[in-house]
Amino acid sequence: MAAQVLQPKRKLDERYLARQRWARAAWIYGAMLALAVFFIGPFYVAYLGSLKDNPLEWPFRYSFAQTQPKNWVAAWRLGQLGAGNPWTGGFAPGARIPFQVSYFVEEGQEPEAPVVTVPTRRAGAGLGAIFDEVQAAQYARVSEVQEVSRRPAVVGGRRGQIVTYGFTITYEGQGPKAARLPLDIEAPRAQTYHSATLDPNRLERRGRVASWDSAAPGFFGYVFRNYVRVFNEARDPNTGASFFLRWTLNTFLVALAVVLSTLLFASLAGYALARMYFPGKNYLFAFVVFTMTVPAQAIFISNYLVLRDLGLLGSLWGMIVWSAVGAGAVFIMKQFFESIPREIEEAALIDGASPITTFFRIIIPMATPALGALTILTFQGMWNEFFKAAVVLSGQQTNYTLPLGLSFFRSAYGVAGDWGLMLASAFLSMIPIIILFVVFQRYFVEGVSTSALKG
Repeated sequence: MAAQVLQPKRKLDERYLARQRWARAAWIYGAMLALAVFFIGPFYVAYLGSLKDNPLEWPFRYSFAQTQPKNWVAAWRLGQLGAGNPWTGGFAPGARIPFQVSYFVEEGQEPEAPVVTVPTRRAGAGLGAIFDEVQAAQYARVSEVQEVSRRPAVVGGRRGQIVTYGFTITYEGQGPKAARLPLDIEAPRAQTYHSATLDPNRLERRGRVASWDSAAPGFFGYVFRNYVRVFNEARDPNTGASFFLRWTLNTFLVALAVVLSTLLFASLAGYALARMYFPGKNYLFAFVVFTMTVPAQAIFISNYLVLRDLGLLGSLWGMIVWSAVGAGAVFIMKQFFESIPREIEEAALIDGASPITTFFRIIIPMATPALGALTILTFQGMWNEFFKAAVVLSGQQTNYTLPLGLSFFRSAYGVAGDWGLMLASAFLSMIPIIILFVVFQRYFVEGVSTSALKG
């Protein structure tokens, strides 16, 4: 009988295991990176679009005039020369602004000086077009355009020369300050725009006309032009106050009032459902859970009629009363209170504390994570609430909240294709939510996880 030959067990290759671990880690990090790009990429592109003069340009460029440091420096210097304000610029008495522009002239063509004009031009579209503003064209004086230099060059495979022209725009005498200094430079045929002291906002007529919204814009007026327009152009025709600031204040007041009312009523109701004994408690909790499944659209007619009878339509109080407390907030607080050991309340009772004292001085401080999560969820929900605002505040522009105001911007500017201002206002409206989440993120995670465990 042949003896059985036993093979030694295969020894695990540590290098093979290490490669497996690294491969697994690479897959995980690669997936996380892909998700990050997938979710953050659109926001990044939208942010760049909010800086552009034409957010709808195609193909989309990631490098454009507003992202180039040379233009930042030029805009700062021109704003200082125009009105002594390097941030937002302008055109004020005593201004003296030197400007240069260069053109490529193909070999065999004779260079010819461009035509420089300071046009009368209103700011943007929408609400900005109905306001009277000081026009720089009434006070600006443009000096004679002179040739500064010329040098040989090859552009696009064509031989020729780069010719630079210079001129000066002055504000002589006394007068009001103009917020902008529009500028158009039209070149003769066969001359192609090459560069300028400040890159133009638009090139029109096949590049023959270079146009600037302001030749003295300042840093913010050039790089964050659409963001400045959000505050300067969208104003109340009656009072001149900024609509965006008013809508931001309205949204903040409504969100803050609803957060406070939700924290108070939801904590009281949640504690009663979690700790107290009374007939029908379970049925009441089942009803609370059921109301979470009913969308606001299904009951908005009854709420509208109630608010109408109370005289709260068109008022911010209507938003606050409608959203004072939600069933979801009661559910979260009940689940959290049930996670607190009863022995703590029994010890307080033995020490002589009343139920009210126990609730406000012992239970509420222990509920900080849940209250933090509830604060973020409620504030974020009210900050972005559109449907209720459309029902309650429709027709009262001064009482709009931000979501309704952004919808108004879409109607006022979207029809004119002016999407830069809308993108800028959307990004500005996100800032408070981002700050709130960064500050309370620890409480948010703790509160949600604790409530979820009990649920």
